[in-house]
Amino acid sequence: MIQFNYETAFTISNETKIQEWISACIKNYGFTEGELNYIFCNDDYLHKLNVEFLEHDTLTDIISFDYTLGKLISGDIFISIERVQDNAQKFNQLFENELNRVIIHGILHYLGFKDKSETESKQMRSEEDKCLSLLNS
Repeated sequence: MIQFNYETAFTISNETKIQEWISACIKNYGFTEGELNYIFCNDDYLHKLNVEFLEHDTLTDIISFDYTLGKLISGDIFISIERVQDNAQKFNQLFENELNRVIIHGILHYLGFKDKSETESKQMRSEEDKCLSLLNS
C-alpha cells in the first residue's frame, strides 16, 4: 500500500494516478509492493532528519528509509518540496516532472539501484527515465 503524508501545505493532485504508476514500476522489476509511505515536507524538516539519522549537515531533496525484505518493497520516503522546486529551476524542468523523478528515485534505491559513482548515476537516470515513460504513456 502506498500512502502520501503531508508535513507542509503541498499536496499531490493526482494521488491515485501516482500510486498506480509507482505500483506498476515495482511490478515491472519483479518486486511486490509492501508498505510505502511518502512524507512531503520542507527543507527544515528534512534537514533535521539528515543530521539526526545520517549525520549529514546538508540540504537534500530525498531521504529514504528502506525496510525491504527480499522482493517485498517497503519504506519511508521523505521528500523536501522546497528542494524539488529549486532543483526543477536549476535543471530547467517542470516542477511536476522533477517531483516524479524524485518519487521514483527512492523506489529504485529499494530495488537495488545505486547512485554513488558516475556509472551508477547514469544507470539510475536511465531507470528513472524508463519509469517516467510509464507515467507519461
